[in-house]
Amino acid sequence: MNAETVQTILVVDDAPENIDVLVGILGHQYRVKIALNGEKALQIAASPEPPDLILLDIMMPGMDGLEVCRRLKAASGTIGIPVIFVTAKGEMDDESRGFEAGAVDYITKPVNPLLVIARVKTHLALYDQNRVLEKMVSQRTAELEEAFNRLKTASIDTILRLSRAADLKDDDTGVHVIRMSNYAATIAERLSLDKSFIDRLLWAAPMHDIGKIGIPDRILLKPGKLDPDEWTFMKRHCEMGSAILSGSDSEIIQLAEIIAMTHHEKWDGSGYPVGLRGSDIPLAGRIAAVADVFDALTSKRPYKEPFDVFRAFDIIRDGRGTHFDPDAVDAFFDMEEQILHIKRRYQDGSLVPFSVTANEEGHH
Repeated sequence: MNAETVQTILVVDDAPENIDVLVGILGHQYRVKIALNGEKALQIAASPEPPDLILLDIMMPGMDGLEVCRRLKAASGTIGIPVIFVTAKGEMDDESRGFEAGAVDYITKPVNPLLVIARVKTHLALYDQNRVLEKMVSQRTAELEEAFNRLKTASIDTILRLSRAADLKDDDTGVHVIRMSNYAATIAERLSLDKSFIDRLLWAAPMHDIGKIGIPDRILLKPGKLDPDEWTFMKRHCEMGSAILSGSDSEIIQLAEIIAMTHHEKWDGSGYPVGLRGSDIPLAGRIAAVADVFDALTSKRPYKEPFDVFRAFDIIRDGRGTHFDPDAVDAFFDMEEQILHIKRRYQDGSLVPFSVTANEEGHH
């Protein structure tokens, strides 16, 4: 047999004479490593060249074989190595404890050479089959992940195009939803929220104003201040957006529905459409409110020129605890450098085809 294909057996026993017997039986077919105690066995098993199978005595001083086996099965790097107990104790309760610890087989002393060879060959063959199956599963998993990522990319593209459908009615600068969603994700990151939530927020936030699809252009594009009836109708875009997004199985769309409904709610309860207060407002809506208002303030509107960032910062700061969740505001300012980087990167008039929405009462 080619040396490169010779399989390795680790024999663990505190009695050198028992090791000699097993080495004599297996040494002409396999590469045999030895360990006289449990600690050394664990060290060899975790080495860059681990054994393909372990023959393990149970009764050893210090760490016994049962504990060695438990530790092998608790470690990701050694969990798959088959363990056969070799011991003079053959009572059923000991065999049961051995299998519970993770052993695949049990041989009693004095060993029968033919039986040892047969058991070792059988479990090495099974181990090889398992490794082949694991490789196949790993390859299939990678293929499925690739397919999922392609589907996710297509879904994200659809989400952004849906967002654009609403925003292009309002303005043609094209980047509000990208800035706003990146601001929101940056705030969420500072709040140490779960990465999966931050990812969903990044792709859900662009749909915050999708309900504006249902707002007539005469209201949405009016260059001056809205009258009371127009303003009442404008505020319905939150409920319209929620209705458009409701009923989806997608976690991203579900979060987008929450944001669409709640991003105009205020910490003190004076917002719309429901008048939620404080922590009754979903966290995603509280984060989106800060991100949306900051971008609206620093963007050109039909009725105003953009505020400089320092004036916008003052307005956000003044709204802490009244308009905005204090924690979201604190996180926003903690990430000021990143916020300004996003603003510089996605400037109005850039090639990204998204638009800006406003968030001031009486306006669009």
